[in-house]
Amino acid sequence: MLSYNRDAAAQQHLLDRRKRLLGPAYRVLYDTPFHPIRGEGVRLYDADGAEYLDVYNNVPSVGHCHPRVVEALSRQAATLNTHTRYLHETVLDYAERLLATFPDALSNVMFTCTGSEANDLAVRVARAVTGNQGFIVTANAYHGVTASVAEMSPSLGAAIRIGDHVRVVDSPDSYRLGTANVADAFTQSVQEAIDSLTRAGMKPAAILFDSVFAADGLFTDPPGFIDGAIAAVREAGGLYIADEVQAGLARPGAHMWGFERHGIVPDIATLGKPMGNGHPLAAMIARPDLLQDFGNKTRYFNTFGGNPVSAAVGLAVLDVIHDENLMGNALEVGGYLANGLRELMNRHEFIGDVRAAGLYAAVELVSDRATKTPAASLATRIVNALRDRRVLIGLCGAHGNCLKVRPPLPFTKTDADEFLGILEEVVGGLAT
Repeated sequence: MLSYNRDAAAQQHLLDRRKRLLGPAYRVLYDTPFHPIRGEGVRLYDADGAEYLDVYNNVPSVGHCHPRVVEALSRQAATLNTHTRYLHETVLDYAERLLATFPDALSNVMFTCTGSEANDLAVRVARAVTGNQGFIVTANAYHGVTASVAEMSPSLGAAIRIGDHVRVVDSPDSYRLGTANVADAFTQSVQEAIDSLTRAGMKPAAILFDSVFAADGLFTDPPGFIDGAIAAVREAGGLYIADEVQAGLARPGAHMWGFERHGIVPDIATLGKPMGNGHPLAAMIARPDLLQDFGNKTRYFNTFGGNPVSAAVGLAVLDVIHDENLMGNALEVGGYLANGLRELMNRHEFIGDVRAAGLYAAVELVSDRATKTPAASLATRIVNALRDRRVLIGLCGAHGNCLKVRPPLPFTKTDADEFLGILEEVVGGLAT
């Protein structure tokens, strides 16, 4: 069932216009680009009015165009929008509500507009307070697009030069290493990175990783496997920065933030796009002693970071998560979805592994279960075949062979059944 009917010439004109105006560095998803014009809940609608099930977008965390979020944005935008050099109760109300979701040790927040900015700021703070320059990231990490964090983001590709002060460690690949071995392997890899920095005359300022290792392929288990690695970095004088842009904000289900699954409190946590449900809102959460030291040495200002409109939006998102029990929904529906994906794995040999945490799952495709050889081309075919059937998902992992399943938080069991049924049809048809 093909779901796009726009005249091919009209679509090509739109693509040509996009390339002419935006340049060649942008990319589009899917072999046949998707042109949504409206969204509601977990559904998107294209230029022909066709309905799509969104199993991909975490930015509209509480659902596309949630009316309470839209109303909060409109109300505050019609009243006042300034910046954090003026006093505003809504900004402080949001700071209190947001910080209340974190462990007591993390009690200061600095607002930004994007996760890239939040990570960039965390890098500045780590360098300033430790006096060290080195950073440790994972093999296919993505932490943003500013100059300082792009050189800590190997997933951006060979054109991005990894900084001389950056050490890249193996992803904690529980599928290939085995869950019993992943903790020791990750700790050893991080210790080797620390030793490498030492030989180069540096010490680690921080280890920075996404709490579910999403770009690496979503490695979530066993809980606590990061303990030894964090201890080694702290012993060497560095900090632990938890990138929560993809991992957090109720998505883990059993916890509000991804790092909580491991029972370790980071020194700094960075948040991003899901906070604003599509509005540009992000933040860095930190221990107050770190920001006291940082503030004594420098100052920080972000014209739009933490403005009253953004704060009103952030408050509305937290209200919706609480009032609609979206964290509980992520736990219940996420478990239901993961079980359905594992049943699918039992029926298809090319599905090598299913990994999940709350309402986030990765389905790893392999050409041979014995060798665990990545099957990237098959994964791409499945993603595009799903798009043809009006279901949107993405890819992750260093080889692009993992189906990324990451729907908005209001996703229901009925939505999961629809997705699983269509996925069963697609993989059954492509496996021949």
